Amino acid sequence: MSTETVTHRARPAEAPSRPVSAAQGQGRPAMAFLLPFAVLYLAFIIGPAVYGLIMSFFDASLVRPGLGGFAGFGNYAEALQDSDFWSSLWHTLWFTILTTPPLILLAFVFALLADRVGRGRWFFRLAFFAPYILPSAVISLIWIFMYTPGLGLLEAGLGKVGITAPAWLGDPNWAMPSLAITTVWWTLGFNFILYLAGLQEIPRELYEASAIDGASPWQQIRRITIPMLGRTTTLVAVLQVIASLKVFDQMYIMTAGGPNFATRSILQYVYDQGFTNFRLGFASAVSMLFFLVVLAVSAVWFTIVRRQEKEV
Repeated sequence: MSTETVTHRARPAEAPSRPVSAAQGQGRPAMAFLLPFAVLYLAFIIGPAVYGLIMSFFDASLVRPGLGGFAGFGNYAEALQDSDFWSSLWHTLWFTILTTPPLILLAFVFALLADRVGRGRWFFRLAFFAPYILPSAVISLIWIFMYTPGLGLLEAGLGKVGITAPAWLGDPNWAMPSLAITTVWWTLGFNFILYLAGLQEIPRELYEASAIDGASPWQQIRRITIPMLGRTTTLVAVLQVIASLKVFDQMYIMTAGGPNFATRSILQYVYDQGFTNFRLGFASAVSMLFFLVVLAVSAVWFTIVRRQEKEV
């Protein structure tokens, strides 16, 4: 047998290369399925956002057509010098502070208890998640009835134990905590489901091995559960902060920003400026400033997640 024949037989067979046109043809159906979403996303998200950014540099108004006169950064400067802007921003931050810690802590505790229930786990999932699917208007009307002086269930319940109920929605000192209680009861189910999903991803062998080593249930939670749910907690915290910063519905329906503007959020301030005072340009500038706040929170979350991925 010649050397050329051996060399020819020893050479591995090359896999037939797929034509580039065939690969591109397979991607066309995917693009066709994505096209409706892309059109809607551009039409209702990107388009209005870009137009709002452009409008923030003009004296646009609802009472006249067009963008109006060019204002430059005048709307932004006016917003930063407006005390009502800073007070509404503080109300939003205060609401976020009141709602975020209990929504994280209670969701974790209830998910931990539901995960260890042997039977009827579906009932606890349904019980905690059911309020979350209700519309904000329904939730607001339910809690307005509960807070109503003389008729509300809370006043009747506290009266039976000898406690005088405060003016929940009529007192500036109690209005924001009352809205926070409503929001915690309403949105707890979403974080509960996230934590419950994270708990089910933790290997049971870890708990069994720690139990053999003599670890108590509290030590298992502190040494295994909490560290293993680190990324879930980060996700829950950031999503909750962003959701709390964007509060509008329940505040507007239950208190309309009162009493004495004690519960007016930044989004209601934007609404009042744009649709009550007809200053669309100024309202757009406030929206852009608020967008920067939300963007900063998102940037912090991405930084934390990347650090966690590097540690893993």
